[in-house]
Amino acid sequence: MSDRKESTVLILTLLATLGIVSFGAWWFTERWRNINNSTATANGTSPVELTATNAAGSCQLPNAPAGLFNYGGSTSWATIRRETEPVLQSICPEFRLRYTDPIDGQPGSGPGIRMSIDNQLSFAQSSRSLKAEEIQTAQAKGLQLQEIPIAIDAIAIAVNLNLDIPGITVAQLKDIYTGKIANWSELGGPDLPITPYSRPLETGGTVGFFRENVLNGEAFSNEVKFVNNTTLTLRELEVDPGGIYYASATEILGQCSVKPLPLIGKSKQPIPPYKEPFAPLQSCRNPHDRVNAEAFRSGEYPITRRLFVIVKVGDRTEQQAGEAYANWLLSPQGQELIEQAGFVRIK
Repeated sequence: MSDRKESTVLILTLLATLGIVSFGAWWFTERWRNINNSTATANGTSPVELTATNAAGSCQLPNAPAGLFNYGGSTSWATIRRETEPVLQSICPEFRLRYTDPIDGQPGSGPGIRMSIDNQLSFAQSSRSLKAEEIQTAQAKGLQLQEIPIAIDAIAIAVNLNLDIPGITVAQLKDIYTGKIANWSELGGPDLPITPYSRPLETGGTVGFFRENVLNGEAFSNEVKFVNNTTLTLRELEVDPGGIYYASATEILGQCSVKPLPLIGKSKQPIPPYKEPFAPLQSCRNPHDRVNAEAFRSGEYPITRRLFVIVKVGDRTEQQAGEAYANWLLSPQGQELIEQAGFVRIK
């Protein structure tokens, strides 16, 4: 065989070998990609979520960890959750939040804090400050609890729509709930027995705040009727002409079946929790523009409080999750959404 023929055969053999190797590499790569995609689909994760860019590049929330985080707590936060959760998920899809109710009992600040200490929640939402016993319980488990204030709220007083009374003082409100005042005639109203309503003490942060700051730690009267949640209580109040109830202002102002009662503050004048004039019933379901924010911020309205994110210091990832959430709520965007939810911005 001539040298030219031998060279031609060698070249053709080399090209054939390269073609086989290239095809094999392409086939192996495609096969491996299909296996990965099938595995991702079986695990409930789309193949796109496995890419490095998607895993870390789409979050606009500083220092937010990726993952699913349980949180829960105060029912007063309900309108804040409705306003903020969709926005938060859109700006940081990797930081996923799941609101979690207690397994037993009603949700509230106290249950939320307990669940956080027991590692059922990554962080909690509270409508009151931490109690000494909660701090001690957390310390016994190697945790430190931090409360981060994010908004100003007020306690509104609700009565039956037909009750004709201009307002009461905080002292008179205390006397109603401790049993010293039992008839509306004692407050310049009609001759009508008073039925005070409350949620159970062990559930809500609002209840604990009310007892400590309005009742000055005194016990509720035996005449107080305890109902598990605000929705059920307002239904009772709608048909009880002498009933009275307290809750977060946003929970009261958004109702059509009851009337918010002004409180007499330092000025000796009745200060309503809403902007005057009182909105007609047909617009009562739009409370966001009706909160008396100026009176809440100045303290002229006599029962105000702060809302807190309760962060666990000690668990690195969960601490990072709680702090990222609280810091975003304190950002201009978060504070704007809090205001839209009917609360008063703290910054």
